[in-house]
Amino acid sequence: MGETEPTLRLPELQKGENLPQLVKNITQENINLYAQASGDFNPIHVDEDFARKSPYGGTIAHGMLILSYLSQMMTIAFGRSWLSGGKLNVRFKEPVRSGDVITVSGNIRNIEQEEGKIRINCNVLCQNQRGEVVITGESSLRLPRK
Repeated sequence: MGETEPTLRLPELQKGENLPQLVKNITQENINLYAQASGDFNPIHVDEDFARKSPYGGTIAHGMLILSYLSQMMTIAFGRSWLSGGKLNVRFKEPVRSGDVITVSGNIRNIEQEEGKIRINCNVLCQNQRGEVVITGESSLRLPRK
């Protein structure tokens, strides 16, 4: 299966269907690599001495790093259709720390017929190993009607 070949396909999609779950181990190395890629070297992310004195008590991952895992899940589920026009609307609820294990999940909230296409609306969620919600929200995309 190609990297952008979807795992979920029409017409089998149904309301309530789960999206492919991802589990990600968050390490300081991942955080540092994201800082290099993004150019965001805020000390709360990369300076352990600075971060230890902050209200967080240690470094935290960039929110966009964790959000990228949601997009990865959506790409696995819907392939190029997600990449060419998917939308996310999320809320960041809790920081993600080095050492956390994040589970990315979601389900299809509803399926609508819209202007010759099918609109898929999903609930999305990221939780840490303690079950705390770190990101919650919605995603949507349009699929061509086949």
